[in-house]
Amino acid sequence: MAAAAAPPPAPTPAATALPNPTPTGLPLFSRVRLATPSDIPHIHKLIHQMAVFERLTHLFSATEASLSSTLFTSPPFQSFTIFILELSQAPFPPSPSPPLFFSPITQTTTLDLPIDDPESETFKSNDKDCGFDVVVGGFVLFFPNYSTFLGKPGFYVEDLFVRECYRRKGFGKMLLSAVAAQAVKMGYGRVEWVVLDWNVNAIKFYEDMGAKVLQEWRICRLTGWLFQNFLSKLASTPPWMIFSV
Repeated sequence: MAAAAAPPPAPTPAATALPNPTPTGLPLFSRVRLATPSDIPHIHKLIHQMAVFERLTHLFSATEASLSSTLFTSPPFQSFTIFILELSQAPFPPSPSPPLFFSPITQTTTLDLPIDDPESETFKSNDKDCGFDVVVGGFVLFFPNYSTFLGKPGFYVEDLFVRECYRRKGFGKMLLSAVAAQAVKMGYGRVEWVVLDWNVNAIKFYEDMGAKVLQEWRICRLTGWLFQNFLSKLASTPPWMIFSV
């Protein structure tokens, strides 16, 4: 008698897809806040890096002492004002008390790869309220000006700078947008700045934001020994002759 056939094997259960516990991408948290006098050492280093990038180190003579004596002498937005860009691997905590002049702006950027910041220790933030490691990534310095055509004040951006390892990730736009938003909040008419003609990346970046690059205007500057020579001539010229031509 033939042996009975073995029963077929039990069907294999279908594999169940489990959710990936690790989200794709790496979050980088950023914050724009008002600078304080304790930020001056970082601001000085950032200005020097900007001078190197713009090939203008021969014009760089600022010191921490000169910055300390001229910045933070007036309330924010009434004179020279600085926004600091900070970055962290962890979310920023809420401010311990309501800000008096400006509420920090935060955003989260998802990166494909981590950023290698070789100067993270040099640019570690002085903000003691964070409770974790935060680095300074850039800054924007601006101050009020006035448009007689509009009959309104505006902001003039003197410096906008993001450290090299954090560029092309939207942080420059974040800084400039913070200035523009503050101008709108205060009822100002415009924000303006200048750009070096060889910096095609910056020009395209500004144009993509909607800024108009004014080709017909030229900067006039009286500085250095020419400025001192002009003052010397004024000192030796009778007042009635100063504006005679």
